[in-house]
Amino acid sequence: FSYNFLNVEVNSFCQFDVSHFILALNILLYCGHAQDALLHIEPNWSPLFTGEKVTFICDSREENDTDWNYSFSRNDHFFTTNRTVNRYKSSSLTRGDSGEYQCVADHKIRPVRRESNKVSLSVSDVPRPVLTVSPSWTSPGDSVTLTCSVGPPSAGWRFFWYKAVPQLSDYYPYYTYELLAGGTTGTEQDSYILHGQTHTAGYQCRAGRGDPVFYTQYSGVKFVWSGGVNPAASLTVSPHRLQHFSTESLSLICEGNSTEWRVMKADEDGYVSSSCSYWGEMTGSTCNTTTASSGVYWCESETQFSNAANITIHSGDVILVSSVHPVTEGHSVTLGCKFKTENLLYNVDFYKNNTLIPNPVRGELLISAVTKSDEGFYKCRGRKSPQGLETLTSAESWLSVKCEYEFCNMCYSLSEKRCH
Repeated sequence: FSYNFLNVEVNSFCQFDVSHFILALNILLYCGHAQDALLHIEPNWSPLFTGEKVTFICDSREENDTDWNYSFSRNDHFFTTNRTVNRYKSSSLTRGDSGEYQCVADHKIRPVRRESNKVSLSVSDVPRPVLTVSPSWTSPGDSVTLTCSVGPPSAGWRFFWYKAVPQLSDYYPYYTYELLAGGTTGTEQDSYILHGQTHTAGYQCRAGRGDPVFYTQYSGVKFVWSGGVNPAASLTVSPHRLQHFSTESLSLICEGNSTEWRVMKADEDGYVSSSCSYWGEMTGSTCNTTTASSGVYWCESETQFSNAANITIHSGDVILVSSVHPVTEGHSVTLGCKFKTENLLYNVDFYKNNTLIPNPVRGELLISAVTKSDEGFYKCRGRKSPQGLETLTSAESWLSVKCEYEFCNMCYSLSEKRCH
């Protein structure tokens, strides 16, 4: 197209005589090349996840947006055209919505078109957070930190924290979840501190953002374990030790304020793996098994979790005999070394954290008055014959020491002194 105005010819390429500079600028604006449109996507988080919704906003850079029609495209294909408003709200996003987005503003009267910048949008599957706990084993009064990690990294999250409540079933370990106190609005921080942890408990987290809130999946249930006996729910191991030969039968006995129990096992990562029904036989409150594997075991009723036991199933010829429960400070404890064939072991030594312990009594280790400093990983080593060269070594087990007073662990952390 071309125009003749005051003897200045303007063609489709906006060519003009330089002597009419001001007039030419006005005509240039009329041609629509003075400035481009601008595309915004709100929220501008990246990546976005399936199920979230966004709003595309096309800014014509004019005071009156109603003078324009708006069209939106993905990967150069328009999905909505000639809209009288400059916003387009998406439905729930899918992975197929990933791509490069652009908008076009067309003036309703003048033949002016403004194209926007291109904006990349990435849509990923709904993430499942990873919950970690520290420490995973506690004594009464300890503080525990829960950390909820969402990947891939993205902005805008608030974090919600839950406590697991057992729902007993024959086979599948199922829980319901209660929001921790004050957790209805979530926390900006991805960590949450629990003060005064007393017993074994399971926790879970998820993250949310936006309005209305879009939630991630729930994390797996992660446990904080306590070896101390809970009167309302306790686990007894028979034979009464933490290490067992792979050929032995094992009984796990639940006691407390319930008539219905299940025995649970967690894998090495601290997540629930299965109940007794998968690897043993639950009779009343007792789980009997000949196929147990190493892991953490505990009992559950519909309201309580018992103390936990970190049991090692050893395929070797020697095991360490140690207490299932924490030893009270000031009390005595005896560690033994057991040979699979019931024959005597010779030249038996005991190690704490891989350091040899001087011990005048062969065959067992007596600690007459236990202190917190005696906590650690213990193992034993012996020989089949007095002059034998072959040594047999047990696996390691943790010896836990509890304070004589209920919450004196807090005093240790504050002053390294005993409570009075």
